[in-house]
Amino acid sequence: MATILPVKGIHPIIGENCFIAPNCTIVGDVVIGNDCSIWFNAVIRGDVNYIRIGNKVNIQDNAVIHCTYEKTQAIVGNNVSIGHNAIVHGCVIDDNVLIGMGSIIMDNAHIGSHSIIAAGAVVLENTVVEPGSIYAGVPAKKVKSISPDLIEGEINRIANNYLTYSSWFKDIP
Repeated sequence: MATILPVKGIHPIIGENCFIAPNCTIVGDVVIGNDCSIWFNAVIRGDVNYIRIGNKVNIQDNAVIHCTYEKTQAIVGNNVSIGHNAIVHGCVIDDNVLIGMGSIIMDNAHIGSHSIIAAGAVVLENTVVEPGSIYAGVPAKKVKSISPDLIEGEINRIANNYLTYSSWFKDIP
């Protein structure tokens, strides 16, 4: 059974039609939209500040979303995929974004819409990722503008696939 706990009397709020893996952790001031999936061993810790997650977001296995006490919040838009082992910390991710596996997004970063953060990239504090771009490397830098094919073929495809994958688990008690 998933660990879903209040912190200082504030309970997580989870939208409709969401898959919450039985071993993930969601605590504190967290609001999750509709049609989301929180996968195995993912941790969403709204203990030191608030976390807001839009609709049709998938947070894959071992990903962590957290903030900095009294300084930063984490805000994730709609139609966002956060890859396996990613760390999203005290930042803003706009709509229609793919955060690659093992990437790190640090405090006060802002990821513009229709962007891809490559696997293993480290987006440093205060970095602004312009909409419609691909960032890669350590530290992450813009490598190119994103094509409409990548928006449909990667960002939307992965988000839609995770809606399908989560439907396979609807019968878990």
